[in-house]
Amino acid sequence: MTFNDDARFDTSKVSKRSGGKGMAIGGGGSIAVILLVVVAQQFGLDLSGLVGGGTSNIAVDGSTNGDLSRCSTGAAANQDDECRVVGAANSLDAYWAAEYPRIASGEYRTPHVNLFEGSVSTACGSASSAVGPFYCPGDEDIYLDTSFYKTLRSQLGADGGSLAQMYVVAHEWGHHISTLTGAMAAAERGGSGPTSDSVRIELQADCYAGAWVGAAATTKDDAGTTFLKPPTKAEIADALDTASAIGDDAIQGQSGSVRPESWTHGSSEQRQRWFTTGLEQGAGACDTFAVSGNKL
Repeated sequence: MTFNDDARFDTSKVSKRSGGKGMAIGGGGSIAVILLVVVAQQFGLDLSGLVGGGTSNIAVDGSTNGDLSRCSTGAAANQDDECRVVGAANSLDAYWAAEYPRIASGEYRTPHVNLFEGSVSTACGSASSAVGPFYCPGDEDIYLDTSFYKTLRSQLGADGGSLAQMYVVAHEWGHHISTLTGAMAAAERGGSGPTSDSVRIELQADCYAGAWVGAAATTKDDAGTTFLKPPTKAEIADALDTASAIGDDAIQGQSGSVRPESWTHGSSEQRQRWFTTGLEQGAGACDTFAVSGNKL
């Protein structure tokens, strides 16, 4: 999607971390990061940097001194991947601040988005860029190395256009919404398979992402300027292409062995369908736990 050039952003919603040391910090037990993609060894994605341990709740990856002041306008977001994340965060926050009370009780809280390079420490443990974008329930933060967008294109076969990039952020924001509603805590995250709770959580995030896309052109900055122009058919197709590329069957299929019993994120068809459900029907239609297995 394209931002209106004169839209204004609150850049404090996103931080850019530098100097990652790869050290773990405590999250009160096992790591609870929610990956956007299935980590597949055939792509050389190394999980060695994602470890648990420790008892400190203080981030030890050092600085948050990355300067994002250049990212205060829609014009900047149309030209720069990091600024596009800032713009997406502003639009997502405006959307969910209004939408959340319509689908759940309790208070809506804004997650913080952290851009990083190399490695990062979180309340869920430490992670390397190889893990891909993720959401940490322990600190209610989203973590993203924008080099993942190159991975979408080079390794996973997606086009990786502007809406596809923002879909990545919107998906992780969707995990935050599932955390606030209690769906995340209630889910049995240890299971796998096409109808498992793990898959239902991921499809719910896809649906929430689609719901935001459907309403994104109505979100406004503090001055009343809409953040985004309506998505084109080509941009929607690009987002759906990304959803397909990161389906469990698509990723496994590149190694020649598709194993549905091991799925944790959903098939390409499931991910596209639930994104479309949110896009066309809104966030209220995203209760993936209310759907029987053969319809999921």
